[in-house]
Amino acid sequence: MESRPRGISPRLSRRGGRLLLAAPFALIATVTVVDILLPPEVHLGPFLIAAPAVTASFAGPRMTAFVGAVAVLAQAVVAIVRTSLTDLNHTYQIAALILISIIATFFAYLREAHESKVTQLRSIAQAAQSVVLRPLPLRSGPLRIASLYLAAEEEAQMGGDLYAAARTGSGTRLLIGDARGKGLDAISEASLVLGAFRVTARRERELPELIGHLEAGVGSAEADERADDVGMSVDDEAQEAFVTALVLDIPDHEPVVRLANCGHPSPLILRKGRVVALDSAEPNPPLGLAGVVSPAVAVESFPFDVGDVLLLYTDGVVEARDRNRAFYPLVERLAAWAGDDPQTLLAHLRDDLHAYAGGHLGDDAALVAVERLAPEPWGRNE
Repeated sequence: MESRPRGISPRLSRRGGRLLLAAPFALIATVTVVDILLPPEVHLGPFLIAAPAVTASFAGPRMTAFVGAVAVLAQAVVAIVRTSLTDLNHTYQIAALILISIIATFFAYLREAHESKVTQLRSIAQAAQSVVLRPLPLRSGPLRIASLYLAAEEEAQMGGDLYAAARTGSGTRLLIGDARGKGLDAISEASLVLGAFRVTARRERELPELIGHLEAGVGSAEADERADDVGMSVDDEAQEAFVTALVLDIPDHEPVVRLANCGHPSPLILRKGRVVALDSAEPNPPLGLAGVVSPAVAVESFPFDVGDVLLLYTDGVVEARDRNRAFYPLVERLAAWAGDDPQTLLAHLRDDLHAYAGGHLGDDAALVAVERLAPEPWGRNE
């Protein structure tokens, strides 16, 4: 891990921190020398105030205080060389410099305390994410899997986007979804769906029954309580809390993928250099709205053979915009990476998505790439 100069903000690299740290000392040296050489009626001492003020923006309170002390010492040297320490003009300059250095040191302390709190919150979020949004296995039967979560905000490591995988006796089940809204409510809904999936994905033989359990989990524990608090009916509350989701069943020994699309963006398959969208003829409503619409769960099958790569994603990917407010052309970009393995594919997508959106996504995004491998000669897979 790259080290940084002591007292420098952790946001800065080693080289950047050293360059910034050199700037206030270079300023102090320049102002001191020039001030001594200039005519007596010209005073550059007030410019020394900039040294501790600038240092407070990137360094801690100790370094800021040290730079302030060096600046005060430099101003005292100028006073001695030009007149004397008791000269009224230099006395006021030194007093002002001491006051500004104290204020700058205090603000550096506040900034460092804030950064420490943000770092702590980020580590808590990462720990919570590792519990709620567990990493997907790299292999599951004949499948090779890669997953990626992209947070819209640097400090927010998790949100309402979700994914999960589970092995059954005959294959692999996958879930990807996106809870409506942002913040704690979205995270709460996402955790409920993930919990229901992990409990029932291995137990239920058919996808409609699994969807029923996930449907029951969306907002079930909190709907009545929140509705009572704000004077809403249960039906109104049900319409507010929902999760778009894709639930997939990929058998080990059949070249197909069975999926139930609950209001989620259609998955894509990379096959022989082409990108094919698995559009559902009978999409289901999002989880949480089935009580309003009351449909039968539709499950559809699509070819998924050896060498095919299946891409699942949330709408944060396709809703990313460039500087001209144009949406990210996922299908067009994806075609350029046909033939890549899942990990490489997602790495390309991550870099390209950040470059397209100028480094800032408008919404969280989750991606899962799945490749079907040829069965091993002895009929077993990792």
